[in-house]
Amino acid sequence: MYLTARALRRALGAAFIVCAATLAGCSGDGLFPDGGGPHSMPTADLNRLVDIASSAHGLSPALVHAVITVESGGDPSAISDAGAMGLMQLMPGTAHTYGGADAFEPSENVDGGCAYLHDLLGRYRGDLTLALAAYNAGPGAVDKYGGVPPYAETQAYVRNVTALFREASASARPIR
Repeated sequence: MYLTARALRRALGAAFIVCAATLAGCSGDGLFPDGGGPHSMPTADLNRLVDIASSAHGLSPALVHAVITVESGGDPSAISDAGAMGLMQLMPGTAHTYGGADAFEPSENVDGGCAYLHDLLGRYRGDLTLALAAYNAGPGAVDKYGGVPPYAETQAYVRNVTALFREASASARPIR
């Protein structure tokens, strides 16, 4: 099999990109981490987005930071195995419902996530535990079980977000 010079350059270029991504990692945490990869976001920018969206939807910035930390680790390009996207890991239908044309655009994602979380808090009459469980597992699962579903992932999610929120609230400073 013979490769043309053009095909060889493409193959080598693709191999270089794969190797570089493996070494650096998608968010800078690969074999040779640099502390902040191409998918991280400056803290000041994230704080500004969170402040704007949390204020618009009547949420605590500390709560929104806690959700972002647990959902995506602050990576605006994060994609879950289930297909959730962006900083607040919105499912495509949720992103569409809450006005996000681009779930990977940080401001749209955070605003949509805050709107959704606000609505869940309203649906569950301010019960943060139930709202967080619904954010993770879906309101259908919370309604079906009459509380936090018996899913290990959802139970850990609620514990982790709540702990980060309480820690940040107690210290009156952002999580990141």
